[in-house]
Amino acid sequence: MKGLYIVTPDWDDTQQLLEITELALRGGAAIVQYRHKIASAELRREQAECLLALCRSYDRPLIVNDFVDLCLAIDADGVHVGGTDASVAEVRAALGDTKIVGASCYGDLQLARNAAAGGASYIAFGGFYPSRVKKYAVTTSPEIVAQSKADIHLPSVVIGGMTPENAVPLVAQGADMVAAISSVYLAGDPQAAAKRFTQLFAK
Repeated sequence: MKGLYIVTPDWDDTQQLLEITELALRGGAAIVQYRHKIASAELRREQAECLLALCRSYDRPLIVNDFVDLCLAIDADGVHVGGTDASVAEVRAALGDTKIVGASCYGDLQLARNAAAGGASYIAFGGFYPSRVKKYAVTTSPEIVAQSKADIHLPSVVIGGMTPENAVPLVAQGADMVAAISSVYLAGDPQAAAKRFTQLFAK
């Protein structure tokens, strides 16, 4: 797992969501997470199915945020769990061995160790910088990326106000993926924005 990890915004307009996601995929996005916490169950199912078909056409995985049942219902590629969602071990048990399970670990190495022990496929750290989309304490130390590399042998994702510029030191420390929402979905040219992130991993 390497490269740009895009996370969808809370958009009800499915066509707009698909159009911008496809531009990001053309720009080289490596993985897509569908996240819409306030959608109705019907809209969530519709959007997830459409995104899955799009991701399949680009041979990229679709991860569903939080909703294990939705992942299983549409046969998406995995689930991402946050600190208040089901445990990694519970999600791993529900999904089996072949699906991707990601875990938000914020700025806490012990959470990352616990996630690894529970069967996580990757761990996510952040926020590192202020975000235009999500509200959180910007308290994650950049050094956690290198520390996790030495301690936990799983791919790592960095998230929180990411831009192609401020992600550079985190990638240099060994971050395998950079997660972005607004820096891609709200960009004037989403495809070019995605390409700039992707180029961070070209070396």
